Amino acid sequence: MKFGIDRLLSEPELRRPLAGKRVALLAHPASVTANLTHSLDALAMLGDVKLTAAFGPQHGLRGDKQDNMMESPDFLDPVHHIPVFSLYGTTRRPTDAMMDTFDVLLVDLQDLGCRIYTFVTTLLYVLEAAAKHGKEVWVLDRPNPAGRPVEGTILRQGWESFVGAGPLPMRHGLTMGELAFYFVAACKLDVDYCVIDMEGWQPDDAPGYGWPLGERIWVNPSPNAPNLFMARAYAGTVMLEGTTLSEGRGTTRPLELFGAPDIDAAAVLGEMWALAPEWMEGCSLRECWFEPTFHKHAGKLCHGVQIHSEGPSYDHAAFRPWRLQALAFKAIRHLYPDYPLWRDFAYEYETGKLAIDVINGGPSLREWVDMLGAQPGDLDDLAAPDEKKWAEERRAFLLYD
Repeated sequence: MKFGIDRLLSEPELRRPLAGKRVALLAHPASVTANLTHSLDALAMLGDVKLTAAFGPQHGLRGDKQDNMMESPDFLDPVHHIPVFSLYGTTRRPTDAMMDTFDVLLVDLQDLGCRIYTFVTTLLYVLEAAAKHGKEVWVLDRPNPAGRPVEGTILRQGWESFVGAGPLPMRHGLTMGELAFYFVAACKLDVDYCVIDMEGWQPDDAPGYGWPLGERIWVNPSPNAPNLFMARAYAGTVMLEGTTLSEGRGTTRPLELFGAPDIDAAAVLGEMWALAPEWMEGCSLRECWFEPTFHKHAGKLCHGVQIHSEGPSYDHAAFRPWRLQALAFKAIRHLYPDYPLWRDFAYEYETGKLAIDVINGGPSLREWVDMLGAQPGDLDDLAAPDEKKWAEERRAFLLYD
C-alpha cells in the first residue's frame, strides 16, 4: 500500500498544482516515507516543490519533548534553511505572520485515532486559519492505527479544548484526511482543501486492523506512542492522565498499563470481572509490577495491570478500551471508596475543570464512576446512543469503505 506522502512523491501529476506556489509542511517524527526518509527531506529532494516553511505540532517537529505541556520553540532548519514554526509553543494557532510564509500547507501527521490526540485539534486550527487567509490545505493521508471502531461519549458543547476539537467520540474511526473533510463540513469552512488519499488501505484486514502491520515500520508520532498496541489501547488509557494512577510513563510500555503503589491489582481485576466481564473481551489482562523512572510515582513500586492487545487473544471488534479503562476506575472506587482517584491540575491549559472531565469532553464518566450504585449498563446507556449517532454521521466522510 501507499501512504499519501508516497503517492505525492511518486506521481508527478499529483504535484502539478503546486507549481509556482510556496509550500509549507506540518509534520512530526513519524512523517516518513516508505523508506524512512523524513517527508521534509523527501519533498526538498524533488526539485519541483518550493518549500518555504515547516510547522511542528505538540512534541515538536523532531518529537523531542517528552511530556505534555512542554512547549517547543521556533527555529531555523539547519539543512533546508527555512523557518520551522511551533504550533505548541507561545501559540497553538498559526499566526498571521506564519500564514504569510506559504500558499499551500501540506499536512503529514500520523494520528492515533483518538479525539484527545492534539494533532486532531491542530488540524482544525490550521484549516480555520487557511479559511481566514485564503490558503490551501492538503492532507497527505495516513492510516488510523486504531481502525474503524467507534467508542465513547461525544464531547459536549462547552467542553471544547485543545484535547477536544469538537463533538467527536473518544475513538472516532477516521483518518486525518477524513477528519479534515468532517471539520470543513461541520464548521462550514470556506477553504480550498484536498486529500492525497492512500492506495490500498484495508482497515478491516488482519493482523493490523488499521495499521499495515509487517508492511510499514512504526515510528513514534509522539514520545510515548511506541507501538501499534499502545495506539489500540489509547482511547482508554489516555484517561489515566486525569487520574493519580500511573499510565506507565517512565516505563517501556507507556499507555498500555496502569497502576499505583497503594492498590491491589489482583483485587481490581477480580472486581472488574465481577462487574462487567463483557467489557474485558478482545484482549488479555495481566497483573504486573513496575517502577516508573519519571512522572507519577517515580521511583516507587507500582502494582498494576497491563493491557495486551497483541497475540491470539486480540479481537478487534470486541476490544473496547474506553469501557475497559472506565471499568477499572469503577472497580477501584468499589474497593477503595475514598481513593483520591481524580488528579486536579491544569490539563492542557484548561483551568477550573477536573482533568478527567476535560479528557472525556464532559463530566459524565467521572460522575458514573463516583455514583454509588451506578451499574455498567448506565454508562452503556450514555455512550451507545452517541456511538450510533457518530457512526451514521461519519459515513459521509469515509474515503476507504
